[in-house]
Amino acid sequence: MHAVLLLHPDDNVVVVCRAVTAGETVDMAGVPLLVRSSVGVGHKLARQALSAGDKVRRYGAPIGSMTQSAAPGEHVHLHNLQSDYLHTYTLDSGNAFVEEPIPAGEAHS
Repeated sequence: MHAVLLLHPDDNVVVVCRAVTAGETVDMAGVPLLVRSSVGVGHKLARQALSAGDKVRRYGAPIGSMTQSAAPGEHVHLHNLQSDYLHTYTLDSGNAFVEEPIPAGEAHS
């Protein structure tokens, strides 16, 4: 079983197909990828170095923008990715979903 799956050649993330562990090297379509963050099935890892503001592509289409940089093999998720299309929700200290505040000048439609 493959550890990661590249859904489209233009994607800059891969999808994890089985749990992976930090320090593990996995095959990414014939190219070795050092896993920098332990993550579970369905999560995304950076395929290449990503910088804050970079568009993240999955299925060949943009799914959001990076809010901070990520090295190849690093976990890409809510802690460093924001949706450009939907509001982002998180859990507050009481484990209730709350909407993340949108910074001034970054209106979502």
